[in-house]
Amino acid sequence: MLNNNEEILNIIYKISDKLEYEVDKDSIVTIIKKQDYKIQKLFRKLKFKIPQYTKISMDQYGSYTFLQIDGQKTVNDIGENLVAKYGDEVCPLYQRLLLFLNHIDVNCHYIEKINF
Repeated sequence: MLNNNEEILNIIYKISDKLEYEVDKDSIVTIIKKQDYKIQKLFRKLKFKIPQYTKISMDQYGSYTFLQIDGQKTVNDIGENLVAKYGDEVCPLYQRLLLFLNHIDVNCHYIEKINF
């Protein structure tokens, strides 16, 4: 378990190998999720129009943060890069950054910790 703020700021994440995503010309990340649940397959056989993939686009802050995740940068490094690019727009920085990273790690499984 993480005991102090320094340990939290030194977490390093990497993008999950299973994740499919694309980046457009404006550096906006779109997550591509395959729709292959049994019920969806059943409805497709019954000729319902259910898309094979769902696309989820991130906003500019989420996209920039996501693209910073490279398996080498710490949470602190990502935070410093956010401040350098967006300034006061990202304040309160670490509360928002940690909430976002925790969400895409625990709930979405887009990223994973590599050093804890």
